[in-house]
Amino acid sequence: MSHNNNSTSANDPRQPSAAKPYVAQPVSPEDLPVDYSGFIAVVFGVMFRYKLSSWLAIIFCAQSLANMKNVENDLKQISMAMMFAIMGLVTNYFGPARPGTRS
Repeated sequence: MSHNNNSTSANDPRQPSAAKPYVAQPVSPEDLPVDYSGFIAVVFGVMFRYKLSSWLAIIFCAQSLANMKNVENDLKQISMAMMFAIMGLVTNYFGPARPGTRS
């Protein structure tokens, strides 16, 4: 088995001295992909009537906050979605009861 190892390393065409570390190219903020979870959070946050949509908006806000790439633009969108979601929850849980719903 050691004979196999030695012959493999002797015939290895790779050159470790020629290897260069990978350097990622800088990407401008305009070229970054769209933050779909932030967009979905805004959409669900605007639907004040439903408790589920407000909770989903908060979950998508947390996901978008965890995957934030552009701090300046993403933070504005996430904060707006979070405000809509919190307003929806406050309206649903502490607001006036809608007719036709049971508590």
